[in-house]
This record gives sequence, structure tokens and C-alpha cells, in this order.
Amino acid sequence: MTTYDVLFTIAGVISAGSGILAVGTKHLVHAALWLVVSLTALCGCYLVLGAELVALVQLLVYVGAVVVLVLFALMLTRAPIGRSHDHDTSLLQRAAALVVGAATAALLAAVLVAAFGTQTVAIHGGTSQQLATQLFGTWVWPFELLSALLLVALVAALALSRLRIRTRADVEAGQS
Repeated sequence: MTTYDVLFTIAGVISAGSGILAVGTKHLVHAALWLVVSLTALCGCYLVLGAELVALVQLLVYVGAVVVLVLFALMLTRAPIGRSHDHDTSLLQRAAALVVGAATAALLAAVLVAAFGTQTVAIHGGTSQQLATQLFGTWVWPFELLSALLLVALVAALALSRLRIRTRADVEAGQS
């Protein structure tokens, strides 16, 4: 086992653990912050694999933009930011989610073991320049479309935050 293997394992465990915490917490802000930790650790995995550009894009796009957008949307909307019982699920739903998650992981592991087994696969990845040329040349329109989608989501979150929500007291008082 090399140093790269150890670093990759550490980053992977941190990413998976913080991902589980992001899904499991009842605080939406804490979930977003655990998502930052998970995505940053995933960035570390890319760095260990020698994909510096992918790591940088991961850090800029996902950690820097998507998570900030999620936090911004949480602040603009009337979503409960603190601990909320609206996000409680029953024990049966949690058990079902655990079974489905474990089955999906087992299926993925079975497919990967069947495909590669114990053989070592040599990766003939391109250089960062080739990847950047593909990303910002061939795939520039999907990249820009994603940017436009994020902008639309931001504007929609702002519009939703401006809507007046009728409360039960308003309905009983006859206000429209």
C-alpha cells in the first residue's frame, strides 16, 4: 500500500462519512456545510489521482457555487433553517432507505468486481490541457447551460421568497 493509497482512502472515508452526515442531519444549514466537507474531500481524491484540473473545477463549481447557491436559497426562502420536525421520517422509511442504499452499493460493487476483479487497470488519461480543451471547447455549451440553470434557480428562489404565504389566521380573518 502506497502513500497515495492511504491518502485516497482517508479522503474517501471523509467524503463518504460527511456525505452520510449531510443526508442524515435535520438542520438544513448543517447539511449544506457537511456537503461542503464531502465535496472538498472528494476534491482531495481527485488531487491524489493526479487530476488537478478536475479537482479545481470540483472546488470552484460544486463547493464554491452550488453549495453557496443552496445556502443562499435557504436564506431567501422560508425554509426552516434550524432543527425542524418537518424533516422527520418514520423508522420504516429510514429502514427502507438503508436497505435500498445497501442494495445499490452491493449491486455497484458486484458489477465493478465482475468487470475488473483483481486486475490492475492502467489509466491513460490525458493532460490537464487536453481536459481543459474538451471541457471549455467541446462541452462549453452544456457548461454554460448549467450556469444559466443556476441563475434561473437563483432568480426563482428570490421570487419565491417574495411570495406572500397565507396563514391560517389570514384565512380565518377572510383576507386574501
